[in-house]
Amino acid sequence: MGKDAKHVVRLTVAERVQLEGIVADSRAAKSRVLRARMLLKADVDGAAWPDSQIAEAFEVNAITVSRLRKRCVWEGLDAALVERPRSAYKSRKLDGAGEAQLITIACSAAPEGRAKWTMQLLADKLIELEIVETISDEAVRLTLKKTSLSRGCASSGSSHPTTMPSSCARWKTC
Repeated sequence: MGKDAKHVVRLTVAERVQLEGIVADSRAAKSRVLRARMLLKADVDGAAWPDSQIAEAFEVNAITVSRLRKRCVWEGLDAALVERPRSAYKSRKLDGAGEAQLITIACSAAPEGRAKWTMQLLADKLIELEIVETISDEAVRLTLKKTSLSRGCASSGSSHPTTMPSSCARWKTC
């Protein structure tokens, strides 16, 4: 065991046999095999490699190895072998109709006393019109970015402008 290991992995004979079986199984998931191999190297009664050596050997970050050790010690071997479920998907604040209203507001004239809409002004307007209960200026920015809407151009962004050849005799100098 290395000096940098905060959580000591001590596998029983049955656990070691289980991990070796996973490593030998050709049908096992690659991530599960990788975790099993790292735990075998981290075992204090086995190879007892430090986190840095395990990380280098398996081309992962040392923090990954440390978290794997911690999970094995606190939650058990089975929990350490399975991939953690991804965090819950956040639903979007604006649906299609809300996005359409946002674009309509962004393309309209700016409020009095303002030269143009800001992201915060657009967010406040959406809340004022009760399109959404809450929304951040960042969510507004990402929605407008997705639509490729450029509020600084004369074009609304709905179609790409076509370039016309110059009718000038001196091409590129007019």
